[in-house]
Amino acid sequence: MALLAIVGRPNVGKSTLFNRLVGMRQAIVDETAGVTRDRHYGKCEWCGHEFSVVDTGGYTSNSEDVFETAIRRQVEIAIDEADAVLFMVEAATGITDYDAEIADVLRRSKKPVLLCVNKVDSGDKMYDVPQFYALGLGDLYSISAANGSGTGDLLDAVVNMLPEDKPEEEEDSSIPRIAIVGRPNVGKSSLTNALLGEDRNIVTPVAGTTRDSISTLYNRFGHEFILVDTAGIRRKARVKEDLEFYSVMRSIRAIEHADVCILMIDATLGMEAQDMNILSLIDRNSKGCVIVVNKWDLFEKDSNTMKKYTESLRSRIAPNDDIPIVFTAVTGKQRILDVVEAAARVAENMKRRVPTAQLNEVMLPEIEDYPPPAWKGKYIKIKYVTQLPTRVPSFAFFCNLPQWVKDPYKRFLENRIREHFDFSGCPVRIYARSK
Repeated sequence: MALLAIVGRPNVGKSTLFNRLVGMRQAIVDETAGVTRDRHYGKCEWCGHEFSVVDTGGYTSNSEDVFETAIRRQVEIAIDEADAVLFMVEAATGITDYDAEIADVLRRSKKPVLLCVNKVDSGDKMYDVPQFYALGLGDLYSISAANGSGTGDLLDAVVNMLPEDKPEEEEDSSIPRIAIVGRPNVGKSSLTNALLGEDRNIVTPVAGTTRDSISTLYNRFGHEFILVDTAGIRRKARVKEDLEFYSVMRSIRAIEHADVCILMIDATLGMEAQDMNILSLIDRNSKGCVIVVNKWDLFEKDSNTMKKYTESLRSRIAPNDDIPIVFTAVTGKQRILDVVEAAARVAENMKRRVPTAQLNEVMLPEIEDYPPPAWKGKYIKIKYVTQLPTRVPSFAFFCNLPQWVKDPYKRFLENRIREHFDFSGCPVRIYARSK
C-alpha cells in the first residue's frame, strides 16, 4: 500500500490535516508549536483508493533541543520511506528559512511532492498563496485543514501522484504472506530460524536486534508461504534511535502487506497493552491472526494452567476471541509445527467462499428467530445474503432499511456466521445494503 508523509515546520497544521484524512482525532492538536514528537500512522480512503498516511513532527534545524534533533531525523527517514510527500506551509507567515530548507531537502530526495498552503480560510488569504511558487515545487493547493475547504482537490492530486500497487499484490496473491510480529525480544527471529531449520536471522538476548523486515520462502511439510520476520514494535514513547524508528515503520508496512500475522507474546509477561495495540493494528488492516505464546517453558504451571491462561487471554482479546492460540517454547522447538498448521488454516479461512444458497439456508432462519430491532416504528426485513468477492471475508445483507441496521446487530450476524462456518482467525466484515 502506498505511503504519504506529511511534513513541514512546526505549527502549520500537519496534525489537523492528518486527523481529517484518517477521519479521527488521533494526533494531538494544539496552538503550541512542537506538540507532535512521535509519528502517527493512519489510513485514508478517497474515491476507491486507499493509502497510508504518516504524520511527522515539525522540522527544525540548528537547534540544541534534543527533541527537535530527533524529530528532524524522523522526518528525514519518513521522507526516505514514503512514496510521496505532502509539504505543508502556512499562508499568513509566508516563506520562512525552515520552509526553504525543507524544500531543498525535498528537491534532493527526488520524491513526488505536493505543496499545500494551509490556513487559507478566507478570501483575503488567497492573496498570500502565490508567493510559495518561489519554492520551486510546482503547483500549489490552498486548503484549510481546520474546516476542510480545498481538501477534495488536494486528495484528487494525492491519488493521482501515488503509485498503484495492485499488480504487485496480484503477483504475490498465489502464495500467502505470513508476518511474524510482536514486541522486541519475544522470539520472532528464533521462531523464523526454527521453522527454516537454519540460523537465517541474527538472534541475541538484546531487544531490537532485528532492524529490517526479512522475507523468506517457506516450503516444507506440504505448506508453501512467504515468511516475514519483522523488527519488534515498541510503544512510540520508547522509540528513541533513528534506526529503530525506521525498523518500526518497516514492520508496520509488513503487516499491511501480509495475509496472516503471527502475533508473538511472552508467556511470562502476558498480553500487555502494546500487544493489544499490535493486535488492533492487525485488525484495522483486516489481516488474519494467530497468537503464539512463546517461552512457555519458563512459565510455572500445573495441570490446568494452559486452560486458565487461554481463557484469560481470550477474555482479554474479546471480541476477537476465536483467534487460534498456540503455546510454544521456540528454543526447545516445542510445538513450532502447530504454529505453521494454525497459520496455514487461517490463510485458507481467508480464502473461504460460502455458496449463496447455503448461506441463505443457514442465515435466514437465524434472522427470522432474532430479527433486527425496529427503529422509530419501522421494521427492518432482511431478504437475502451473499458473500462479496473480496480478499477479506465480507457479507452483504440486503434489506429494506439498511441505514437502520446498527453495529450491535451486525455483530450478532457476524457471530452467527462464525458459528456455522469456520472463519477462525479471520476478520469478517458485515454490510447492510438496499435490496
